[in-house]
Amino acid sequence: MGRELCATGSFIKMEKKVNEAISKSKVGKYFKLEARKSTFTKEFRAGTATFLTMAYIITVNASVLSDSGGTCSVSDCTFPANQTHATPDCMLNNEGYEKCVSKMRSDLIVGTALASMIGSFAMGLLANLPLGLAPGMGPNAYLAYNLVGFHGSGKMSYQTVMAIFFVEGCAFLAIAVFGLRGRIARFIPQPVRLACAAGIGLFIAFVGLQAHQGVGLVGPDASTLVTLTACSSTNPLTGECTGGKMQSPTFWLSSVGFIIMCYGLMKEIKGSMIYGILFVTLISWIRNTSVTIFPNTPSGNSSYEYFKKVVDFHKIESTAGALNFSHFNNGEVWMALLTLLYIDVLATTGTLYTMAEIGGFVNEKGEFEGEYTAYMVDAGSTIVASTLGVSPIATFVESSAGIKEGGRTGITAIVVGFYFLLSLFFTPLIASVPPWAIGPSLVMVGVLMMKVVKDIDWNNIKHAVPAFVTMVLMPLTYSISNGIIGGTGVYIALSLYDSMVCWFKWLMRMKKMVVKEQNQVSATIAEQSIEIF
Repeated sequence: MGRELCATGSFIKMEKKVNEAISKSKVGKYFKLEARKSTFTKEFRAGTATFLTMAYIITVNASVLSDSGGTCSVSDCTFPANQTHATPDCMLNNEGYEKCVSKMRSDLIVGTALASMIGSFAMGLLANLPLGLAPGMGPNAYLAYNLVGFHGSGKMSYQTVMAIFFVEGCAFLAIAVFGLRGRIARFIPQPVRLACAAGIGLFIAFVGLQAHQGVGLVGPDASTLVTLTACSSTNPLTGECTGGKMQSPTFWLSSVGFIIMCYGLMKEIKGSMIYGILFVTLISWIRNTSVTIFPNTPSGNSSYEYFKKVVDFHKIESTAGALNFSHFNNGEVWMALLTLLYIDVLATTGTLYTMAEIGGFVNEKGEFEGEYTAYMVDAGSTIVASTLGVSPIATFVESSAGIKEGGRTGITAIVVGFYFLLSLFFTPLIASVPPWAIGPSLVMVGVLMMKVVKDIDWNNIKHAVPAFVTMVLMPLTYSISNGIIGGTGVYIALSLYDSMVCWFKWLMRMKKMVVKEQNQVSATIAEQSIEIF
């Protein structure tokens, strides 16, 4: 035991020496480690926590985008020998087409990881902020299920939508260069800005409680929309519970991971979220158990064979440079562009600003260091992503996990980018982290983000109502931008009364001044008349 204590003490001393050496070096001074009261090891843990909570986007984004069929077309379909060509119906269920989609999905996994790596590196090196960047959820679903449609059943091609994303990124960059994004962020009323953090926390927790990206505690219901699930079996099409509520083994395993995180945070153990995620993940990798991510099914066996590769690198072949500007004379293209630009300006700007507030970077004037560069990096990364064939890049709300772990400098973002770089080679392992391992950390992030509600003046209805609307709309409409728009709209509506009162008082003052001047003029004329008389 004495040797163990000695070893622990030696490790602490070595860690302290490393942190002091890096803090005093040119690297430490560039990233302002001492000025922001942070250390290299703390930043490394923060970057690890952020990456582990947002790593799901690598496979989730690829899965959503591949539902559109991507660059695959009728020409990729196989057809019987007695047919001379394939029909458009083949894109719904065809071996050749599915093979093309599967290959393209691998392209999208690499494209997602590469775009996230570039964006995170740029945010850390140029803006010196602890924020991880990756393709945001929302635009990818809009592409897959609205614009391109499932397996190309929509009105636009994948290449045209990528061109839309490219132009949107250029417009984003122009807005950032002229400093308009910062003004837009500060235009958001203070109660709405404060409520954004809590609303995003509720939104993240809601995502973490669902089955696709979380623990599976809540699910759809025909009569009440959502209900308690954690079922042993569900309908694969609707996701509704078909039996055994609160009997899901993976839910109870994820609950243990959540308790591990809670105990770690209670005892102020650094890296608590990481330990909870790793615990659940390692157990889920064991086969022939009720909680395994590799069940004895054709898909489970295929996933396990891919997992056993451990190291695998895939070269992008079909999605890189897939841009087509020839259809920009279509009104629907410009409508889609304006819709995406309008939503993303509010959502990404509000998210980035909220993350800065959570980190304590925002000053009394509503500004934060590196703000101008951060907005340009955020926009520039979208341009890069579109050339790789993936949806727009955004500052991830999961960055709050790293901020809660103590991340205060760009080193956190660089660590996130480094992990995305590694994921290019370890995609089999990253793709095998189960959603019920990520879910508990998302719920915990939601818990930690709720503390900002104490700064809202709940006794002032003008502040309380917009803040509440903001927090409620984000999870219930599954949109951050809807919450910001709703809260800001209510705040403006409630401010109309004060504005009308101010205008009325101004008009009364002007009236008094006019009357006073008229009386003075009349008195002067009367005096002159008397003198003449």
